[in-house]
Amino acid sequence: MRPTLVIVNHVAAKARRALPRVRALLERSGLQVDFHETTHAGDATARTRAALRDHYQTIAVLGGDGTLSEAAEGFFEFSAEAAAAPRAINPGAALAVLPAGTGDDFARGLTGKRASLDDWVRKLIVHSQSHDETHTRQVDVIYGRSNNFTLPFICLNASTLGIGGETGARVAAQGDFMRRFSGETRFLLAAAGAVAKWRERRVHIVVDNETLADEPMNLVAIANNAYAGAGMMLSPKAIIDDGKLDVVIASHLTRVNVIRELPRIHSGGHVANPKVKIKQGSYARIETFAEGDALPIEADGNVRGHTPADYRVIPAALKFVV
Repeated sequence: MRPTLVIVNHVAAKARRALPRVRALLERSGLQVDFHETTHAGDATARTRAALRDHYQTIAVLGGDGTLSEAAEGFFEFSAEAAAAPRAINPGAALAVLPAGTGDDFARGLTGKRASLDDWVRKLIVHSQSHDETHTRQVDVIYGRSNNFTLPFICLNASTLGIGGETGARVAAQGDFMRRFSGETRFLLAAAGAVAKWRERRVHIVVDNETLADEPMNLVAIANNAYAGAGMMLSPKAIIDDGKLDVVIASHLTRVNVIRELPRIHSGGHVANPKVKIKQGSYARIETFAEGDALPIEADGNVRGHTPADYRVIPAALKFVV
């Protein structure tokens, strides 16, 4: 059987509570499983890279989308040449989702429906006991570069800039008390704070060599999955294996407009607003021009620097257990 490493997000209360049951189910199956509890931001990335070099064939993540995204980044090595695409460390290895986070958006997008943690554990067991790729799915990943194209990162669901980036940073900074609330509640409270201090800045956006916008902007999002940010549908028609990015922009919205649109994002209703545009492509470049206008960036709930930044899709780059 294939050796498996389970990475556990030590910060996620749901993951800590679920760990004894997950451990028991896996041990009962007879799988060869090792566990690693993260100790700091980026630990999941480093541990995944080390495990893949040490011939682990399956990495499972017990946690939320942020930890899953960190582990996904660990499947790749970045080139010293910034423009070069990242290289897969072990193309045959697979990443497994054991959803125990706030939103678990990627798990939902992967199968098109919500499933229990026990169901995902069973998928992992079946995959690990099989001798083929019947129980895997190849998906796209987003390769982003922030901080004037010098800071590379991998994104699975979506990366948001502007109000979205500021909101993501506020959600990430929330303490244990706020983590008791639902993902939607945490998002709305963080978004309200972000909107209160936000001002539009001039943003130049290019998608596949075509200028999409060059004007004051409220929100920019680069989506790979229909779901992101604990149930938001930034781009309702985004598909994780279509080889395309979905670039979502919103401009000339007042604070009242933004607050009105926030609840609608969870159903995708915001796309009916004529001030919201979506364009698909394989490459997007987002530039700001004054130092004080740099847009904060989050990706899969992790803070990822600021603009200028660019994004490209890497089709069928990562194998997931399904």
